[in-house]
Amino acid sequence: MPVFPSLTRALTEALVDVLWFIEGSEDEQMDPDDAVKVLDGVAHLVSKLSSDQRGELIDLLGTMAEAETDPARREFLRAFPEGFGLLEDAA
Repeated sequence: MPVFPSLTRALTEALVDVLWFIEGSEDEQMDPDDAVKVLDGVAHLVSKLSSDQRGELIDLLGTMAEAETDPARREFLRAFPEGFGLLEDAA
C-alpha cells in the first residue's frame, strides 16, 4: 500500500481512481445517466474550491501526470483541470 505525503494527495488519488473508472466504464458496467451525475457532481464540487485550493489541486494533478506511466491515464490527469472546470475561474 502506498504511503501518501498528505491527506490531500491521498484523497486526490482516490478521486482520480473513481473518475478514471467511471470514464472508462461501458454502459453495461455503469448506467450512463448515473455516470454523468457523478461527473457533474465532481465538477460542481471543484467549482466551489477557493482559488488557492484549485491551484493546489491543479499542481497536484500535474505532479501525478508526470509520474504516471499509463499514457491514457496520464492524458486523463492532464485534461482533468479543464474537463472538470478548474481553469474556468482561475484567470
